[in-house]
Amino acid sequence: MKHTKPYQGLGLALPPLALFLLAGLALGAIIALVVFAALGGSQVDVIDIATDTVVWRIIRFTLWQAALSTLLSALFAIPVGFLLFEYKHFYGRELLLRLFAIPLVLPQIVAVLAIVSLYGNQGFVTQALKQAGLPIGTIYGLSGILIAHVFFNMPLVARVVLGALNAMPAEYERLSHQLNMGPLQRLRHICWPYMRPALFNASALVFMLCVTSFTVVLTLGGGPRATTLEVGIYQALTFDFDIPRAVVLTVMQLALTAFAVYMFARAGGNIDAGMTLERTRPLLIKHKASQIILAVILLGVAALFVASPFIAIFAKGIAADLIKLLGQSAVQKAIMTSFVLGALAACLCIAVTLALCEGAVRASFMQGAYSHAASLVLVVPPIVIAAGWFILLRPFVSIYEAAPYLVVSVNAAMALPFAMRFVLPARQTAAQRHDRLCAQLGIQGFDKWRLVLLPVMIKPLSVGFAFAFALSLGDLGVIALFGSEKVQTLPYLILQRMGSYRTNDAAGLALILCVLTLAILMFADRSSVSLKDKR
Repeated sequence: MKHTKPYQGLGLALPPLALFLLAGLALGAIIALVVFAALGGSQVDVIDIATDTVVWRIIRFTLWQAALSTLLSALFAIPVGFLLFEYKHFYGRELLLRLFAIPLVLPQIVAVLAIVSLYGNQGFVTQALKQAGLPIGTIYGLSGILIAHVFFNMPLVARVVLGALNAMPAEYERLSHQLNMGPLQRLRHICWPYMRPALFNASALVFMLCVTSFTVVLTLGGGPRATTLEVGIYQALTFDFDIPRAVVLTVMQLALTAFAVYMFARAGGNIDAGMTLERTRPLLIKHKASQIILAVILLGVAALFVASPFIAIFAKGIAADLIKLLGQSAVQKAIMTSFVLGALAACLCIAVTLALCEGAVRASFMQGAYSHAASLVLVVPPIVIAAGWFILLRPFVSIYEAAPYLVVSVNAAMALPFAMRFVLPARQTAAQRHDRLCAQLGIQGFDKWRLVLLPVMIKPLSVGFAFAFALSLGDLGVIALFGSEKVQTLPYLILQRMGSYRTNDAAGLALILCVLTLAILMFADRSSVSLKDKR
């Protein structure tokens, strides 16, 4: 089997190469920031910026909005998750779970535009409140940021809570009903001990996501009083071109992110259950009419809160002249650019994911490094990586010419944690079942992947690719820093149209982006199932 040796050598070289490239992407940005802080400006400048009251106000707002978003998401998710567990027979429950999964992949710029359509000055909810004579606040500022963050994070926390409750022994639930315990008693004495670890874990994750939130704060922030560190970095580089200030804010962002990751690690638990549709054998239990009515109201409000942005963006998008929009050369170019960059980022993400997975199952040492390498992007957020490479490359090349390469690289790294969550468990299972037998039969390299691994991994690979594609397609963080007239994606174009008050065009583009994102996920899910069935 001499022809297998090159494949075997390549397989051994790819995992450390992927690890090196990922570490180089993150560490290169950090080194550039440190070197510039040491050589590019005086120590007095750094100290002045670090002690500036405006900077500390940004830090306080970053923590405050993240803490409030986390608290509201958790408080709303507890009754929703409990009721989804308590009432397993109601019609539309699985549809509601699928609805709660959509915000995980919905482009943030689309959701923000939908929330503005609902709660803005001319929004549906605002107009209804005006007619009812109720007080009306502004959507721009802390209130809008909180609404957007709860929209994205409450469904995630609710699904995590539901997954934890589904892991509870059925005897506990059965015994609680035999003892005629009420819903509040079951929640307090039976369900809460199982919900609490998962809830703390999910809350730590939500806090970390809100600390690193960029698109929501950029579009809904109310100026200097509603600015986070990531938005401050973006403004320092693009508007003021104040690189020392960007460096200081980036270092502070790294410290906050490291703290959030530490909280996430301390929380423990697992959020995998929140990423899937559960399958249980529900108990046949009768509930009081008053309890059923209350559950219907609470779940109906939750469903309406999550579904209303989709309804709003559909209504506003249909009202726009989609045919005219699609006929514009700028829109066609933005769609093509988004697809090309998104596909390249997804391919790169899956390639690095497979290499890291191989290292995690085959390496005799450093298995932990390969397994957790994707989490590096959680410690070093995409905007920090983009800022570091912006500073590093600026003296040598045109930033805007390097934009496509940076967008693809950073978006691929951003999607790695999601892809690893899907692919790594499947690769570990395949290694336990097939790797030893393949070694005994001499099946190596491409033949092993084609005949053995691909049939059992096609589903997670397709879902991971679709998630990476969808995340890159709707990302605004990196392209907002490197975008130009020559390199425009759909999210970047939507932001431009919003900034120039062409809200109808922005709504139409948002509907197009939303349809494309959901179509990618549905196509990947269906195609992976059909390919697996054929094999």
